[in-house]
Amino acid sequence: MPEDLKKMYRTVMEDHFPDSLSIRFGGQELAYRKRSWKFPDEKTGEIIEKGLRYGENPGQEAALYELVGGNLTLGNCRFIDPHNGLVSAIREEDMLQEGKHPGKINLTDLDNGLNILKFLMDKPAAVILKHNNPCGAAMGKGPAEAYRRANRADRIAAFGGCLVVNRAVDKETAALISENYLEVVAAPDYEEGSLDLLKKRSNLRIIQVARIDRLAEYVDMRFVDFKSLIDGGLIVQQSPLNRIKGPGDLKLAETTYQGKTYRISREPTPQEMEDLLFGWFIEQGVTSNSVLYVKDGCTVGIGTGEQDRVGVAEIAVYKAYQKYADALCFDRHRLSYKELELAVEKGEKPLDLKEAIDAATREAKGGLMGAAMVSDAFFPFRDGVDVGIRQGIRAVVQPGGSMRDWEVIEACNEAGVTMVLTGQRAFKH
Repeated sequence: MPEDLKKMYRTVMEDHFPDSLSIRFGGQELAYRKRSWKFPDEKTGEIIEKGLRYGENPGQEAALYELVGGNLTLGNCRFIDPHNGLVSAIREEDMLQEGKHPGKINLTDLDNGLNILKFLMDKPAAVILKHNNPCGAAMGKGPAEAYRRANRADRIAAFGGCLVVNRAVDKETAALISENYLEVVAAPDYEEGSLDLLKKRSNLRIIQVARIDRLAEYVDMRFVDFKSLIDGGLIVQQSPLNRIKGPGDLKLAETTYQGKTYRISREPTPQEMEDLLFGWFIEQGVTSNSVLYVKDGCTVGIGTGEQDRVGVAEIAVYKAYQKYADALCFDRHRLSYKELELAVEKGEKPLDLKEAIDAATREAKGGLMGAAMVSDAFFPFRDGVDVGIRQGIRAVVQPGGSMRDWEVIEACNEAGVTMVLTGQRAFKH
């Protein structure tokens, strides 16, 4: 059985999807072309033309289509026009190294990385994704610092991930990347000498997406979002638009309850405002229900896809502690925290090494002190925001709109925490 699975993972499947696809909305029609690439066969070296390796799992046929014709306007919404391709427009020459032939998850991770970075084009930024969620995202003075911080935010989850950066990869960045195992690296360009370093990992998919430098143009573009149902039906919706572009779009939290007005007692500092905006932009690419913690332009803990808000706030705290301990352990001992833990259990390392890491992590509260807390929907009770307050957060951004906004505001004021409202939730399923 294990050998069969390994063979399935290596197999590039045939697909039986048509070369073209059209979708009619009343009298309007959108035209799509299936994307495929010509590459040497991994076993025989013979040139073959294939589309996606497979879908979400081996055994699932899949196809990638690019919008090539037609325009769609419904109501007052003009959807994205043809010839704006990003992931769906990747050509053979954009795959600077094919690595293992790309599958669905590789490209949807890349797509969500672009979805996040389109809000962060003012500064060098990097995001590492796994299973269509960011595991680490950061800004930096250059691409190398942005990548280093994003990777350090969650070294463990970054293993086998998809890295997307919004600046050209230089030799310094490539050297850092080449130390780790990634499935995909995507950037607008690669400076001289960087590809030689990256290609040392023969299975790495190295992709150039030239339009990354124009990502900011996609912030206000909508696309048609399809959800297929098990009965063959479809739910069709507009893609979301994030109305938050800058500090002026965030409002200091205020509400009226039983005739009394409740207001947040202090404005965010400039650094807090930067983190609140950064966190809200990252939130656009995180599966809901979600709560994030960010600090100094870097993710600290990311809680994704939970059913209750207080629970996901607690999970994000747990992850922050785990990731902080792991980064500290790697800095001190060149071991992951789990490797040190196992070595201590086996008697190969002294217990005091682990205890020192644990103590330092507790003292720093997993790096959460001074962080900003980000929630994609309102807090139904104060218990969710209290989770972050206990860890020393200093700022909160959330949509607002709960009947109990007043008690969430009171919780923040009691702790000297500022809070701003977006007036818009950011669910992503």
